[in-house]
Amino acid sequence: MAPRCSNTVFAVFNVVTLLLGAAVLAAGIYASAPHRGGATDCDRFLRTPAIVLGVAIMVASLAGLVGACCRASALLWIYLFLTGLLILAALCFAGFAFAVTNASAGQAVSGRGFKEYRLGDYSSWLRRTVEDGRNWGRIRSCLMEAKVCRSLQSNRTLDEFVNANLSPVQSGCCKPPTACNFTYQNETYWTKPPGYVSGADPDCDAWSNEQSELCYGCQSCKAGVLGNLKNSWKKIAFVNAAFVVLLVVVYGFGCCALRNNRRHKYSLVGK
Repeated sequence: MAPRCSNTVFAVFNVVTLLLGAAVLAAGIYASAPHRGGATDCDRFLRTPAIVLGVAIMVASLAGLVGACCRASALLWIYLFLTGLLILAALCFAGFAFAVTNASAGQAVSGRGFKEYRLGDYSSWLRRTVEDGRNWGRIRSCLMEAKVCRSLQSNRTLDEFVNANLSPVQSGCCKPPTACNFTYQNETYWTKPPGYVSGADPDCDAWSNEQSELCYGCQSCKAGVLGNLKNSWKKIAFVNAAFVVLLVVVYGFGCCALRNNRRHKYSLVGK
């Protein structure tokens, strides 16, 4: 009775993960569906990881499900191998994420409710990645499509604005750095002071009141993106930890199911 229960629980776990993988795969496919008017840069950026992860989860789950129900030890070996790779990948991601984001932090600005971000505060790998022209072109396109700066336009006073809790991206991309000392007109429109000298700060020169430009070309914008990325990876780290625990538990059930298959095979041979 125990072997049957072990295989049943293992099969139930794999049905759940199979549905999870199907949902992730469907989300990846839907992101670039023709009825949505074609894939955007944001969609393409997110589509491939979603499809790869969804397919990997589904293949592993199917192998485990069929292996447990049909007592196919070869499929269980495949399942254990793929699940082991997923566990290793999740652990590597956790270590990598900690290594590249551990040393960075936003800089508090006196009299401001938000922080500002500098690209030099982040790891060299992250800086090279975000500064790559092709990568930044896609990220910039995503920011514009998401209208992260347009959401700030609520006609607040300067006092209301400086006390606002801006996200790293909004702080870095939607306004000039505080050190530029530009004059506030509204959330995304700032004028340069009389006698402004170009070249003091590249980000000050890069700022534009054109709503399609703003500070999207600034180093502070790239640093803000990395600041948001760090915050997101902190949240993902918790999900990743739960995912690893689940995979380890299911991996253990898979080992039990494989052992049960062997016992079943030997019992049949004995008869």
